[in-house]
Amino acid sequence: MSSVKQGGFSSETEERYAMMDEKKRKRMISNRESARRSRMRKQKLVHDLTEEVGRLQVENNGIMGKIDGITEKYMVFAGENNVLRAQTMELTDRLKALNEVIQNYEMRRVENQESDPLLKPWQLPCSMQSIHASSSSGFFQL
Repeated sequence: MSSVKQGGFSSETEERYAMMDEKKRKRMISNRESARRSRMRKQKLVHDLTEEVGRLQVENNGIMGKIDGITEKYMVFAGENNVLRAQTMELTDRLKALNEVIQNYEMRRVENQESDPLLKPWQLPCSMQSIHASSSSGFFQL
């Protein structure tokens, strides 16, 4: 035994190191393969996410275009609505003024009904005189 120890490692120790080296080598190969699979998964994930970003950007641009179109239509309708509101206010004011004119007219008519003969056109202010016509002269006589 001493000769084996003096000359180098014993065969048992060499076998143990060889086994450890083989385990280490297999573990290293396994780790490398695992790291390669991990890199491939990461690369695929980055590629998939990049594609999704592009798809979402296209979709977002479409939505923004629709929003811009709707906003433009809203602005047109809001402008038309403001015009219609202004017209409504103007027509309401005109209607109030016309109602006041009618009300004033009605009040004056009631106040002046007996004194103003023009408000009673069917009642003539002059006395009625008969008109006689003669066939000989061709003129009417009063």
